[in-house]
Amino acid sequence: AMRWFGKNERREIWDEAIQWPIGDIEAAKKIREICRSAADSAETVRGVAGLPKSRKDKYHAERYERAARAAMEIAMKISDDLMRDAAVRQIVDLCMSADNLKTARILFRAIQAASIREATFGDHPTLRE
Repeated sequence: AMRWFGKNERREIWDEAIQWPIGDIEAAKKIREICRSAADSAETVRGVAGLPKSRKDKYHAERYERAARAAMEIAMKISDDLMRDAAVRQIVDLCMSADNLKTARILFRAIQAASIREATFGDHPTLRE
């Protein structure tokens, strides 16, 4: 409502405090919501390529980075291997949307399940390099 004047910044889903412990299913759902919410910023970051120039570009770059970081922190707490792999794959997709190959590759290496690795390769062949 009052965003024009810098008051009442919009609260993002990844800024909300999590009441731990939450179950693996809740954690995976939260990661999915974070990735979905940050997808537009990731696409904007990809379009900028290099250092963000405008204030809007910086906003989207910071927004994407905060979302990815929050999602990674939640993923580390998922105890079920397969569910964690699926959640990490969603974060890899987010990183690839932002053309952040470095982070995507690091996260990709953490995926253990062969089926999820292959599906990720199918969607993002550049991860093979």
